[in-house]
Amino acid sequence: MPVNIDTVYQRVLAIANKEQRGYITPQEFNLFANQVQLDMFEQYFYDLNQFRRVQGSFETSSDMISILEDKISIFEEAIGSTAMSNFPVAGSAFRITLPGNVYRITRVEVAGLFAFPHPAEKLSTNDFNDIKDSGPLTRATVERPVYNLRKSQLRINNGRPVNPAITNCGMFYIRKPATVNWGYVVLNNKALYNNADALIQDFELHRSEEDAVVNKILELAGIVMNKVGLAQTAAQMSAAESQLQNT
Repeated sequence: MPVNIDTVYQRVLAIANKEQRGYITPQEFNLFANQVQLDMFEQYFYDLNQFRRVQGSFETSSDMISILEDKISIFEEAIGSTAMSNFPVAGSAFRITLPGNVYRITRVEVAGLFAFPHPAEKLSTNDFNDIKDSGPLTRATVERPVYNLRKSQLRINNGRPVNPAITNCGMFYIRKPATVNWGYVVLNNKALYNNADALIQDFELHRSEEDAVVNKILELAGIVMNKVGLAQTAAQMSAAESQLQNT
């Protein structure tokens, strides 16, 4: 269940009004909301990397890794495998044009003998371009395919350039969060939530993140709008939440 956009906006407005720090317009809220969602999303990967390196309690580290992986799993997508299938190809027959929402590729697979999928190794552009001149121990094969990502184009080689319209391939990736949008109508000079607006988009973060989202939006709003008191209040709320989670 996602974090409801209207619930967050109403909480943000209520706290801002309580602190007498001014009104946050829908346009400002949407800007702050998207910045906060993207910041929190990217922080997951940094935190996950840190906890995988940490020395200390195995149980604590494992638990935090599991929590972060659950939060990231919301954004996991697949094209093709495990559903191994032909990719739709645009332009060159030997290039896959990636969707615009790809944030990070986690795995590429290519069908080998008897259609068995083999994971492909990622190579730099230079190494991939030189693969045809590689020695027998490093040359790409059906059982050891390789791939390269350049801009929005994915190329695969399994001893020869792979045509994804002919050879079954699969790609797992983490997508970017959808753009948050609080939809509204203006009545009597007041913005009111319009749940019939087709452009409404809730936060895609885990539902446990609602309090953090509210606090971070308030903190960002306070900084951008030069409302020091609002930023301080939000920072104190964030600190109290962190302390509660760590007890």
